[in-house]
Amino acid sequence: MQIKVGFEIAYAAVAPTPMVIMLSIHPSRRHDIVGTESIVAEPGVPIGFYRDSFGNICGRLVAPAGGVSLRGHALVRDSGLADVVAPSAQQLPIDRLPDDVLMYLMASRYCETDKLTDIAWSLFGTTRLGWERVAAICDFVHDHVTFGYPHAHHMKSALDVYQQRAGVCRDFAHLALTFCRCMGIPARYCTGYMGDIGIPPEPEPMDFSGWFEAYLSGQWYTFDARHVVPRIGRILMGTGRDAADVALTTSFGRMDLKKFVVISDEVVAA
Repeated sequence: MQIKVGFEIAYAAVAPTPMVIMLSIHPSRRHDIVGTESIVAEPGVPIGFYRDSFGNICGRLVAPAGGVSLRGHALVRDSGLADVVAPSAQQLPIDRLPDDVLMYLMASRYCETDKLTDIAWSLFGTTRLGWERVAAICDFVHDHVTFGYPHAHHMKSALDVYQQRAGVCRDFAHLALTFCRCMGIPARYCTGYMGDIGIPPEPEPMDFSGWFEAYLSGQWYTFDARHVVPRIGRILMGTGRDAADVALTTSFGRMDLKKFVVISDEVVAA
């Protein structure tokens, strides 16, 4: 199948304001782009692209006084297959993990493993190692947390989500991946496009989505504690320790969001 993705994000600014954006499709999916991905800033200011320390594609620009509109679009080939389910995937002993995976066991900005370890072991200590344990964590978070955009807050941590029992997709991911780390399973945060493909359309406006990946049997597997069912059409944009590492836009000065539109639609053959 082919999926049309894109966005339009507009900000107002009173003075020229440097920005870093992470709105490109992830390098692991670049070979699936039909033609080229377009990302532009209006009024026309140059964007310089680079790779960050996690391998994500980022852009640098200076928004002019008055503000900037960021627009992007791409056509992406997709297998049309749902997320992989691998019940036999095993949890590796920590001393056998690759060096570059160890950071995904550590505490990070929104994922306080030190505050949630005792809770995690009390909840999941008797579950079977590996895939079954990660699935049990996802099931618990899905049932424990109520989804709703009014519950969103950019300062909310995994512990906050556990205590408040409400949040948005990034909060589900933060709590689940923190529990995984507490149980010795490396886990990283993911952000990207995920449209209502293969499911009834949801009433909320389209947004970027947050999920996580767990490292089992020597590879990263996708998990989604908000939906807990395999989904079709995920298109990865960025990975990191948590949402702080994959902020869609970062401004070094005051800016006010004026418009935010995201599309992710299957292209239906005529």
